[in-house]
Amino acid sequence: MQSPDQTTADTDETARQDGALARLARLLADSDRTVVLSGAGCSTASGIPDYRDSAGQWKRPQPVQYQDFVRDPATRQRYWARSFVGWERIRSAAPNRAHEALAALEARGKIAHLVTQNVDGLHQRAGSRQVTDLHGRLDNVDCLECGASCDRTMFQNRLRAENPGWRPKAAAPAPDGDADLDPESCAAFNVPTCDKCSGMVKPSVVFFGESVPRERVERAWAEVNQADLLLVAGSSLMVFSGFRFARGAAQRGVPVAAINLGRTRADDMLTVKVEADCGLALDRLRLRLDA
Repeated sequence: MQSPDQTTADTDETARQDGALARLARLLADSDRTVVLSGAGCSTASGIPDYRDSAGQWKRPQPVQYQDFVRDPATRQRYWARSFVGWERIRSAAPNRAHEALAALEARGKIAHLVTQNVDGLHQRAGSRQVTDLHGRLDNVDCLECGASCDRTMFQNRLRAENPGWRPKAAAPAPDGDADLDPESCAAFNVPTCDKCSGMVKPSVVFFGESVPRERVERAWAEVNQADLLLVAGSSLMVFSGFRFARGAAQRGVPVAAINLGRTRADDMLTVKVEADCGLALDRLRLRLDA
């Protein structure tokens, strides 16, 4: 049973978040061109883990770095073994109400464009059409030598064919289609090369330590620079590739709002912040605008 003081504190916090959501609804209603910048918090309810805690700190060891992937065969072997297991969770994940609310707001003309840092494709599966996948998509695989590209399902079949009977001793879900596996299982995994040139293959996503393709950054900037409201949904903005857009909008005098559980790197720039679950808050926001 809660103490009276705790009950009062909870009531005050609920009122504070309701007030923040009402202010955000007014901003969105008055906006002629809202751009959304989404992050991992939009997809956690779909069963895809995130990287950071409410303080913006890593929950787990940092993901594989680009230079390690291209230089070290053992790193590539470990990555693809873990991804072979983790891909099934991404493939079978369904959009949740955060994705659905954003798609509904776009359909109503209240969201002009969505820049996502996620690589799961769930915004598009929910019905969003104007999307920039800033960090790429996991559902494609590219050759780093000849540039050939193939569907991830096809590559998953090749991985399966190269590893008949392979079974990890243990597996736990991790962010971005990764899985925690024991080292022995990773060391026994065979990684195929490009079927056209025998080159090194990599998922069509931007790894940590890798630059986002210039044309993708320019496309995102073009959208953000036309916005009269930037809404950050489910991102701590700790990664600079996303934070720069919030900073740029704020420097232009454009209101920046956020829906996020916990700290963001842009907290001191925010016009309004709703500290709540993305799906719950976005669904309530949609209902307010429908009223």
